[in-house]
Amino acid sequence: MQHETNFLTIKEQVAGLNQQAMNFDPVGILDFALRGAAPGRIALVSSFGTESIVLLHMISQIDRSLPILFIDTQMLFKETLAYQADVARLMGLTDVRHIRPDPLDISEIDPNGVLNQFNKDACCELRKTRPLQRALRGFDTWITGRKRFQSRVRAKLDFFENDGDQRIKVNPLAHWQPEDLRDYIAEHHLPKHPLLKQGFSSIGCAPCTSPVKDGEDARAGRWRDSGKTECGIHFANGEVLRQPLSKGHSS
Repeated sequence: MQHETNFLTIKEQVAGLNQQAMNFDPVGILDFALRGAAPGRIALVSSFGTESIVLLHMISQIDRSLPILFIDTQMLFKETLAYQADVARLMGLTDVRHIRPDPLDISEIDPNGVLNQFNKDACCELRKTRPLQRALRGFDTWITGRKRFQSRVRAKLDFFENDGDQRIKVNPLAHWQPEDLRDYIAEHHLPKHPLLKQGFSSIGCAPCTSPVKDGEDARAGRWRDSGKTECGIHFANGEVLRQPLSKGHSS
């Protein structure tokens, strides 16, 4: 959908928002966005991973009824599913929506659940990108937990982004470092993801996530040795190239 706020394009809105918010801290960014600066209906997309608790706690202090979109790929660690339920209950989040792949798509494209072994991009498209695209219909702005330090791909993140000329994306934690996250979690006595103590600094689907070694990027354990660094939900306009989904990959 094309937004017109004071007849500005999304690109122009994003530039203005970043200019206004350049000196805000993460809570200030969230408050700024949720109090009306960001257009239309807003949702937070959360993986309930190792760092998600920070943004979820901040949201809980501002608006516990904000829609939280949790993508359950049906290949997540059991620890992540348990952690998600515990955190939502602890934070009093009242609108957590479990976003899952279309059963018909699964039966046609990955009936045996092994697509990730042959085509990781297609698996992410099937289990994450398509479901999220459906879930974001009707939302004009979405909030993410991405940070610059996580990878070279994310090194120039702004607080506000143009998401394919369709909606605005907000990254309140873009400028935070690992020590900022650790300090916040300690200060507020927040529960940690149970896999963190096993060396998982970034957690996705179980088949494609491994512990991170000393000196590696925070996301180095995702799709290790495949050359893949992003699932694709944060790219638009063809920036991530994938092989088209087709039937029979799992046979």
